[in-house]
Amino acid sequence: MSQTRKKTSSEGETKPQTSSVNKFLRGSKAESRKENNDLKTTDSQPSNWIQKTAPSETAKPLSSEMELRSSMEKYEQFLQKLGKKAVNKCLDLNNCGLTTADMKDMVALLPFLPDLEELDISWNDFVGGTLHSITQQMHLVSKLKILRLGSCRLTTDDVQALGEALEMIPELEELNLSWNSKVGGNLPLILQKFQKGSKIQMLKLVDCTLTSEDGTFLGQLLPMLQSLEVLDLSINRDIGGSLNSIAQGLKSTSNLKVLKLHSCGLSQKSVKILAQVIPLLSNLQELDLSANKKMGNSSENLLSRLRFLPALKSLVINNCALESETFTALAETSVHLSALEVFNLSWNKCVGGNLKLLLETLKLSMSLRVLRLSSCSLVTEDVVLLASVIQMGHLAKLRKLDLSYNDSICDAGWTMFCQNVRFLKELIELDISLRPSNFRDCGQWFRHLLCAVIKLPQITEIGMKRWILPASQEEELECFDQDKKRSIHFDHGGFQ
Repeated sequence: MSQTRKKTSSEGETKPQTSSVNKFLRGSKAESRKENNDLKTTDSQPSNWIQKTAPSETAKPLSSEMELRSSMEKYEQFLQKLGKKAVNKCLDLNNCGLTTADMKDMVALLPFLPDLEELDISWNDFVGGTLHSITQQMHLVSKLKILRLGSCRLTTDDVQALGEALEMIPELEELNLSWNSKVGGNLPLILQKFQKGSKIQMLKLVDCTLTSEDGTFLGQLLPMLQSLEVLDLSINRDIGGSLNSIAQGLKSTSNLKVLKLHSCGLSQKSVKILAQVIPLLSNLQELDLSANKKMGNSSENLLSRLRFLPALKSLVINNCALESETFTALAETSVHLSALEVFNLSWNKCVGGNLKLLLETLKLSMSLRVLRLSSCSLVTEDVVLLASVIQMGHLAKLRKLDLSYNDSICDAGWTMFCQNVRFLKELIELDISLRPSNFRDCGQWFRHLLCAVIKLPQITEIGMKRWILPASQEEELECFDQDKKRSIHFDHGGFQ
């Protein structure tokens, strides 16, 4: 477009418009230059978004050009007021404290953003009760692919208006309505326009007070969502009873990669139903079943069938009250999860004294990045076992290790662990904090920890809450902190 203008004899007449466009894009171009250091600072050329929006020199009168220029300036001023920068095809107003007046300004600008693909107004309380003003303009942003409305205090009228407007944005790929309680009981009103062939890939409905009826409707809808890759129904405690319908629907979602059912009130019956579906989700990469305590004595079949998920990268099963039999089943199947990167077993007391059941998994886990064993009632033998695995060169890719709230480990166990933690060359975060009710003096193992940290080039955070440092160790830490070449935060309980 700029090249064409250089060749025309009316170059002088078109410069003001180009200048206006460049001014409008200055925020996004500056951001782009920051991310790409190899780009040189030159006169910005209009993006495709603006090219389509900007009027033709021959087709539009001067008044239209002036109107466009004025709207662009207002858009830039609007973003600057909210501390945001212009980003091509994206309007991100997440957690901006939008007022009613701001909402009106934003709605007035939508007609000038026909190529908008992403709109995020999450965590703005004043959106609630005013969403209809946006949905009435949805036909003007029909290319929208991402719509995020999390924690907007949506009203019943809002969700009904949204349901009517969704058919105006057929390209929608992501919808996030999390933390809006009025979604519960009204899910059919919102999603009724989704038809077979829908392009939706990500559906997030966290803590929406979904009812059993909502769950039944969702189960019937899922077969129409053939492109669905991410489904997050976490913190909806009443949908456990409708999991039969949801499970039947999941059988048709062969492309599903992420399934999150954290704190969904899964019953023993629903867990058994889910076990029948799991083998069919062969593309699943993330599974979150955490905070479903009734899984503890009824999930052997479910956990044993995880071996049919060869692509699984993240398994979050913390706070599920696992019992010995279920933990044994999990340990046996985890050996087959060669792609596992995140393994969270925290708050399952049965792990304590039984970490040896995971020995083969820990040896074979070449991809493991995050291991969380917080509040697992680990004993000294467990930590010694972990230390020996680390010493043998396993867990070499580990970046985050959480051993907090395991207060029964003696100083000898921590010494053994700290002597070998130096082999975790990619470790970034380590947490060995004590429970809030417990304070202990650091033993001689702290000196081994400091020696190990020197050999860990990437570590930045060490959680040691409620471990108290004696005066001698305080001096050692102060000397360590004087090394300006490293920036490591020791979060400890204080000095004594």
